[in-house]
Amino acid sequence: MPKAIQKITLSPSQDIPFDKLVLSQSNVRRIKAGVSVDELAEDIARRGLLQSLSVRPVLDDDGTETGKFEIPAGGRRFEALSLLVKQKRLAKTARIHCIVRDAGSAILAKDDSLAESTQRIALHPLDQFRAFVSLRDKGQSDTEIAAAFFITPQIVKQRLKLASVAPALIAVYAEDGITLEQLMAFTVNPDHACQVQV
Repeated sequence: MPKAIQKITLSPSQDIPFDKLVLSQSNVRRIKAGVSVDELAEDIARRGLLQSLSVRPVLDDDGTETGKFEIPAGGRRFEALSLLVKQKRLAKTARIHCIVRDAGSAILAKDDSLAESTQRIALHPLDQFRAFVSLRDKGQSDTEIAAAFFITPQIVKQRLKLASVAPALIAVYAEDGITLEQLMAFTVNPDHACQVQV
C-alpha cells in the first residue's frame, strides 16, 4: 500500500502594529555579534524590512490571547525597528509583516528561534563578487556599495579584483577546488592564459 504524503500547512502572515509586538524570552540569541542594531536599522530605513518577524500570540493566565505578539525569531530586526521608532523615523503603530505561529503549536518558540539562527548560510564570496559587479555596472561606486552593506571599501575592492581572474579558475573556486586566498593570488597578473597555466 502506498505511503500517504503528509501535506504541509504554512503559518499565515499578518501585518501587526509595531506597538503590539514584544520580544520573546524564548529568543536564543544572547551574544550580540555581527552587524550592529544601528546598522540594521539604517538598512531597514534604506530598503525596508526584507524578512518578516516570526511571532506567536501572547496568552494570559487563562490561555486567552491578549492582542500582543511575542517574537521568538527576528529579535535583531525588532530591536532595529524599535530604534527607528525611538528616533521617530517609524510610527509606533506602523504595520510590520509577521509570520504568525498558532499559539497551540507543538513546535516550541525556542525551536523557531534556534532554527532561524542556525539555518542561515553566509553568502559565498563569489556570489558577493557577482552582486558587487552588477551594482558597479549600474553606477555605484565601491564606497557606495560598501556603505550600503556595512562593509569596508577594501572588501568591495578585494571582491571586485576577482574580475581579473580567468573564468576557468573562478569555476574551480566555485566547486571548492581552491580557496579564496589562492584565487586572490591570481589577481596579481591579469593574463588569463598565464593564470590557467599556473
